[in-house]
Amino acid sequence: MITIVFSALIAVLVLGAMWLGTGVRVVRQFERGVVFRFGRVQGELRGPGLALIVPVADRLQKVNLQIVTMPVPVQDAITRDNVTVRVDAVIYFRVVDPVRVIVNVQDYEAAIRQVALASLRSIIGKSDLDDLLSNRERLNQGLELMIDSPAVGWGVHIDRVEIKDVVLPDSMKRSMSRQAEAERERRSRVITAEGELQASQKLAQAAGTMAVQPAALQLRLLQTVVEVAAEKNSTLVLPFPVELLRFLERMTPAETDRPADQAAPALPSGLQTSSGQHPPDAHLRERVAPNGVEAGR
Repeated sequence: MITIVFSALIAVLVLGAMWLGTGVRVVRQFERGVVFRFGRVQGELRGPGLALIVPVADRLQKVNLQIVTMPVPVQDAITRDNVTVRVDAVIYFRVVDPVRVIVNVQDYEAAIRQVALASLRSIIGKSDLDDLLSNRERLNQGLELMIDSPAVGWGVHIDRVEIKDVVLPDSMKRSMSRQAEAERERRSRVITAEGELQASQKLAQAAGTMAVQPAALQLRLLQTVVEVAAEKNSTLVLPFPVELLRFLERMTPAETDRPADQAAPALPSGLQTSSGQHPPDAHLRERVAPNGVEAGR
């Protein structure tokens, strides 16, 4: 009799332990548990670790709180300026209210995907092609607000939305290529015209300076002669400036200023007159002769 009672007690204890074991759940660090008792949500969420529930009466449903990456399928849409494009995007979201995710929506991931598709087509239809290509960050922010508005009621927070790629028709690609080439040509011509304008202004200033200072013009002429003479295969025939002869005439002492006992310098036979006297400008020719330029008055 005692043996039978002892065996029955052991059996009850084993069954009780098994029954209690069915009420133990493990919740991981990135999860939260929502307890339903006879179909009604209980007050507090079950955090990480062991969660005890009443067997048969309670049901524990786990919700993942990690950030979810959801790709949005490629969509064919028409921009505001009637250009057909193919656009795809990606959404980053996470659950912030596990109770709403379970109670308010049947499949929150499918719901977010459908809202993202509709929002993507809507924002493309409101944007020009240039905005879609250059102001993508602004479009991403607008798309994030459009998706986050209904997602808040589902207990989901949209962290980020990005438009990944925009595929244009081949005809539009060729048109944009021609437009870019024309723009580069226009900029090149503008830069060239601005350079010519600045050069002409500088030349006008230089001409004004030379008109006021004739010596500057003569120095520029001599500089040009030196630069051109550097080329050994060139032959130059230049008129000797009369102004330089007059300058040398002013700088050279007159014949009457020479002392009586000082003879005049001898000239080459080709420069003496028939009377054996020096011509009035013989000393000027003598100075010019070494430079290889013959000048006459």
